[in-house]
Amino acid sequence: MERMEWLVNEIAKHSYNYYVLDNPTISDKEFDKLYDELVMLEKQTGIILPNSPTQRVGGDILEGFKKYPHKYRLYSLDKCQTKEDLKLWIDDIKKVFPQADFTCEYKFDGLSLVCTYKNGYFVSAGTRGNGFVGEDVSEQAKTIRSVPLKIKFKGELVVQGEAMITLSNLKKYNESSTEQLKNARNAAAGAIRNLDPKQTAKRKLDWFVYTIHKAENKNFETQSEMMDFLKENGFNIGSYFKVCKTAEQIFAEIDKIGGAKKNLDILMDGVVVRLNNVPHREEFGFTAKFPKWAMAYKFDAEEVSSLLKNVVWQVGRTGKITPIAEIEPVELAGATIKRATLNNIADIRKKQVEIGSRVFLRRSNEVIPEILGLAEKLPNSIRIEEPKFCPSCGTELVENGANLFCPNTDGCRDQIIDRLSNFIGREAMNIEGMSTSTITALFDKFNIKYLYEIYELTGQELLLLEGFKSKKVQNVLQAIEKSKKVSFHKFINGLGIGGVGIKTSKDIAKKFRNFNQLKNATLEEILTIYNIGEVIAQNIFDYFRNEKNIFQIEKLFEYGVEIEQREEISIEDTIFKNKMVVLTGTMQKYDRHQATEMLENFGAQVVSSVSKNTDFVIAGENAGSKLDKAKSLGIKIIQEEEFYDILQNILTN
Repeated sequence: MERMEWLVNEIAKHSYNYYVLDNPTISDKEFDKLYDELVMLEKQTGIILPNSPTQRVGGDILEGFKKYPHKYRLYSLDKCQTKEDLKLWIDDIKKVFPQADFTCEYKFDGLSLVCTYKNGYFVSAGTRGNGFVGEDVSEQAKTIRSVPLKIKFKGELVVQGEAMITLSNLKKYNESSTEQLKNARNAAAGAIRNLDPKQTAKRKLDWFVYTIHKAENKNFETQSEMMDFLKENGFNIGSYFKVCKTAEQIFAEIDKIGGAKKNLDILMDGVVVRLNNVPHREEFGFTAKFPKWAMAYKFDAEEVSSLLKNVVWQVGRTGKITPIAEIEPVELAGATIKRATLNNIADIRKKQVEIGSRVFLRRSNEVIPEILGLAEKLPNSIRIEEPKFCPSCGTELVENGANLFCPNTDGCRDQIIDRLSNFIGREAMNIEGMSTSTITALFDKFNIKYLYEIYELTGQELLLLEGFKSKKVQNVLQAIEKSKKVSFHKFINGLGIGGVGIKTSKDIAKKFRNFNQLKNATLEEILTIYNIGEVIAQNIFDYFRNEKNIFQIEKLFEYGVEIEQREEISIEDTIFKNKMVVLTGTMQKYDRHQATEMLENFGAQVVSSVSKNTDFVIAGENAGSKLDKAKSLGIKIIQEEEFYDILQNILTN
């Protein structure tokens, strides 16, 4: 028993470090060894402790949900979508308590879950329901790793939080499951309301706690004290919590969160603002629906549903055919969305979407609208049929894996235009003054199809294009000449190799220091590049075995294109070598691309989000949630001016 108790406590400690703090302190193998020993002892003794982690895997299928009467009424939150309305609410609070301060927290977008603890142990859990009665989901809740089964506090404790699935876990689940989950919110709700707790466990939910309804014989003066208490008892309260004195400070936080939310791994749709002082809340009380001392500021929706009207098929630079959905116009994340991406015919079948059906949409990184899945099949819905012929040139399509391709590389108009547009782009040859419309006009007027033909253009030809006067022609010719000196990774990116974008191009350029090394690389050598799998490695290998491609590249070199040989900088003594670095905020001296390139030259790996593995966070102006998370994790923060000083020392020593 003594060994079992030690194992349970040890596993709980490591689970808290992993699932709540995102800071594992032992390897997976060591964790599994502890867990397996506990399972063995439970089988030998027939005893299972109430807080044993073996109970998280889920028990037998339940016959149905029992009612879960709440001891304390669960209220909704009043909502506003303008700062003007929020300011009116803040002013009303300030009229009564002029010195009042407020807390700002994420408005999580999942399923509300209330858990009860007695004598330091988890007792039960229920959904919100109608606020008075919910459903008993105790067995499901026990499968959530961030729901502690044992806590320090021995009195009765009733806490409320949001059950959620992280976006990364949702993606992993969908990649390995035939059942596609439509979105994170529905995935969490469906997991909790599944009568088979084993199915709940498979979705690997998290639970973020934000309030206490009862803590026996304990009073809290502020929301801040409440959150500290929750953290001390091992509850996951998330990475963001701020105390603000004024409306202006609250608005600044809202702006920061609004700018940073696209980088979060969770769904959140606003900011919850509460009166910090708990006793003062009694002065305001409640309406029939919500507390008067709290307000939720809602962001524009990032996920909506709309009618799928049609699907058109587009040809990309590699000949890949991509389905584009035309939808009933809908407002999403501050933009009117009319089109969205569907990856390929296999994706369409997997998501079960049809023309005439309602579909769920989300803006990935607030840029590319993506169809997540079927919302509702309507009576007039029709199956989406894959094309047999190229929509641009009419060539019969060929199938390769999950995708269709047009094999007419040198004669397909859309394919050629996309390939040339990629070549002149900012992350490639960076020819200023030229655009996709310029490339289209050049193709239609002069039948330009190959990369090297850009360098054969004359002023007389450019003058024949609409909108091109002598000054613009001169500027474009100068930009073409300037583009002849190009960094290795941008040159690689400009070639348009299938599956190779700017990030992969940088990885390739690090591995192979010059073009000849890359051209002659074996498939095995290419596969050693971090994050390059078999498909892309084969694309790279095949590209340089194609005589037409080599001919084009040789012509580029003949016309004076020269890959810049970067001055080799010794990175042995720089603080960035082999370090993981995050850039946040607005940089004054360099843009994000320049700063990233310099850091990578000095041996750093630049990533987009802060985690326990991050070594440095470089903070510019208006740094938001990434900076806050770095502080909470104790990560070294380098302010912008200090960053410039470090760069100067590296370059001059």
